[in-house]
Amino acid sequence: MSTKIFIVGMGPGKEEMMTLEAIQALEDSDVIIGYPLYLELLGERFRDKEFFPTPMKQETERCEKCFEEAGKGKQVALVCSGDAGIYGMASLMYEIGKGYPETELVVIPGITAASSGAAVLGAPINHDFCVISLSDLLTPWEKIARRLQAAAEGDFAIAIYNPASRKRQDYLARACEILLRTIEPDRACGYVENIGREGTRAVTCTLQELREAKVNMFTTVFVGNAGSEIINGKLITKRGYQIERNTAVCGDNGR
Repeated sequence: MSTKIFIVGMGPGKEEMMTLEAIQALEDSDVIIGYPLYLELLGERFRDKEFFPTPMKQETERCEKCFEEAGKGKQVALVCSGDAGIYGMASLMYEIGKGYPETELVVIPGITAASSGAAVLGAPINHDFCVISLSDLLTPWEKIARRLQAAAEGDFAIAIYNPASRKRQDYLARACEILLRTIEPDRACGYVENIGREGTRAVTCTLQELREAKVNMFTTVFVGNAGSEIINGKLITKRGYQIERNTAVCGDNGR
């Protein structure tokens, strides 16, 4: 019997920031599986569903649970914060799914932190940009450092995920030190905490100031490119349009 599993990007978690497709998939599901915080963020709308939470570092078990429940004939949805295909569970589900060829996987996109955070800050990734995670849980720090250096040399705007945690409190400072080898200290930057959730806070700053910033795992950091600017408190990365401004000519009366 053919089965289907939804892999749902839920954005920051608020219903208003989910796609209609994501909401429909969750409503059509019998079982919703995910990290406990993400299930909690779903709110009351889906409380009639069967929830299966699994803690951090049990991502493989979480995915295997999806196939197990789908094998019982249940409609399963796996929820991921942001977009399921950006530091989410989509790729792992496909890897494990090789052993379940009768199961169809349907990835439903969501608003990732680079997009939602950028909207709060202004327009920091409005030109060529890259996304780099500072988590070295699955990626060696040496490789992360090389990617940061390459992004700086390529003059990309940069969105930085997972800039800190309880065990990695100095990682953002270390990243800034790498960027400062190539980028000037007064480069326009910013960061957003708790995007789309209670307590959202946005800060604009220079790269030197960013090096001293205290952030957490719920923060997304943005580093502008050479053309970025802070305008009226917003971080803007310009596309390169030439703006022609008309100069008004006043008469003798100054009107």
